[in-house]
Amino acid sequence: MIDRNVYLDNLKFEDARSLLFETFKTADLTGIEPVAVYESLGRVTAEPVTAVLSSPNHNASAMDGIAVISEETASADDRNHLELKAGSGFKYVDTGDPITEPWNAVIMVEDLLEADDDRVVIKAPARIWQHVRHVGEDIAAGELIIPSFQRVRPVDIGAMAAGGITEIRVFRKPVVAIIPTGTEIIEDPSGMTEGGIIDSNSRMFAAMVRDAGAEPLRLKPVIDDREKIKQAFAGALEKADAVILIAGSSAGTEDYSADTIRSFGELLFHGVAVKPGKPAIFGRAGNKPLIGLPGYPVSGYVIFDRLVKPLIEMMQGIGAGAEEFRNGFLSRRVPSSLEHREFVRVKCGIVGGRMIVSPLSRGAGITMSLVQADGILEIPQESEGYEAGTEVSIRLTRPSSEIGNRLVSIGSHDLLLDVVAELMHRGGQHTGLSSTHQGSMGGVLAIRKGECHIAPVHLLDVKDGRYNEYLFGRYFDSSEFALIKGVGRTQGLIVKPGNPKGISSISDIAADGTVFINRQRGSGTRVLLDYLLQQNEIDPDSVTGYGREMTTHMAVASAVKSGTADTGLGVYSAAAVNGLDFIPVGREDYDFVVRADMLETPALKSFIDCLKSDAFAAELKRLGGYELDAVGKIVRV
Repeated sequence: MIDRNVYLDNLKFEDARSLLFETFKTADLTGIEPVAVYESLGRVTAEPVTAVLSSPNHNASAMDGIAVISEETASADDRNHLELKAGSGFKYVDTGDPITEPWNAVIMVEDLLEADDDRVVIKAPARIWQHVRHVGEDIAAGELIIPSFQRVRPVDIGAMAAGGITEIRVFRKPVVAIIPTGTEIIEDPSGMTEGGIIDSNSRMFAAMVRDAGAEPLRLKPVIDDREKIKQAFAGALEKADAVILIAGSSAGTEDYSADTIRSFGELLFHGVAVKPGKPAIFGRAGNKPLIGLPGYPVSGYVIFDRLVKPLIEMMQGIGAGAEEFRNGFLSRRVPSSLEHREFVRVKCGIVGGRMIVSPLSRGAGITMSLVQADGILEIPQESEGYEAGTEVSIRLTRPSSEIGNRLVSIGSHDLLLDVVAELMHRGGQHTGLSSTHQGSMGGVLAIRKGECHIAPVHLLDVKDGRYNEYLFGRYFDSSEFALIKGVGRTQGLIVKPGNPKGISSISDIAADGTVFINRQRGSGTRVLLDYLLQQNEIDPDSVTGYGREMTTHMAVASAVKSGTADTGLGVYSAAAVNGLDFIPVGREDYDFVVRADMLETPALKSFIDCLKSDAFAAELKRLGGYELDAVGKIVRV
């Protein structure tokens, strides 16, 4: 049998914080002096930063368990258990391990009825690509990470590192050693190989150490070897006032952080009742804190932000920095578990005098949810979450002055929104654009409820083939709402270079051996797909991958590029940016619904000016697949 760790504790957040403060209240950390791109905390960007690499850059297991071939598990159910043999039927994997052919799904170790080195027994089939993180799930190459004229924060540094950015830089105070662990971790983006992961976590945590007033001592990544990790830890402990181990804090076969900390001092606790961030470890060697942070970037960020940073500040004699809280109203329901205190990243904007709060992706590995977030919603451990429309308190992670001076967009995704956001930011008119991608129907509902200023839409009327204008009279009163014409754009099937599957039409996505990647329900692209399937008399159940949903065109393109899908419906620009081939299926209108009383406001005028600008036209020409015949025209339907 394979040895796995177990959590020693499941401390309440408040108890963990109190224990740390009591343990280290007499410690004295002093000392700073930074350098380099990854240490650009507090600097201002002079140009937009766009991802060079996707993150993750390989298909990876999202769980500890076994990799299987999805099709070969189809017969498993509660009454007919299925036995699989090692090698031919499965292989053991830990979180983050590459998933390569022929494997295309992961079953969690908790779902195995029996297991030993040679066989396992399962009672349910595995869906294709279940529990697998796909290439570009977090960041897709070519996407905007942060705009120009932005002061760099710790989360920005982590995202830039994960996106393969190497150029941007800053002191001697308490020395905090940071040791990234993992055989898959690499430092140089130019040396990226399948299975590799850019060491972005240590860059982000180094910046957070510096933000807390301490000096980071970042060491080179150490492979998953118990003795090598202990050797690196011993050297770090001699040079630093505190030591942080990154990753290896969970319960996998290669998680050595708890054992390492126990070997050099006293283990205070392992496991905190928070989400994300549960597998955190804290110990001490004399007055030196010993810390094990989870490997998922959001989990590690939460533990550092709420436990490590205040601890370092307190031990320097510095009080915790002032935090700004604002009340706002949720744009959609946020469920939660009674088992954890949950930290949810949110985007905020002022609409109609109210602050509207839109939850971002809650995945523990989604670095961009930290970069894009304006604040954190903390859901108490004893709560099951909040319903849409509930007034909640948000801890802001961005100045409230920035949040108040921006247009809020909720609706369909397109790369042109990044272009407009950069142009508005660059224009120096103190107005920005904040976009949350909830699909066209999500935008329709949001603007009707007064939760956004702009709703990007591309919704087809299946009766007559018109786009968007039919919404007036059905969903909108023309005296209260107007339509700003956007662009004509080409929708089509995104395929690998050379189109190896020979896909030529919608009918081909249902062919045997073809795996499709879909958009989420409520998106205009999903509406178009379902219409085309109906027109071609294709049952959605016959399309392998129909139920696997992505929220952006870039995520669809990344899935095709990485090989987890053979094709998906999306826009030409997403295919072109990723170097993929494209089979057009039709033209559509991508427009913007706005409240009529906003049309004369400076913010919306700035938005329309950007749409009509030469710079906007030039950038869309570079991306390809757009028509600007009526862009910026105001239509009162």
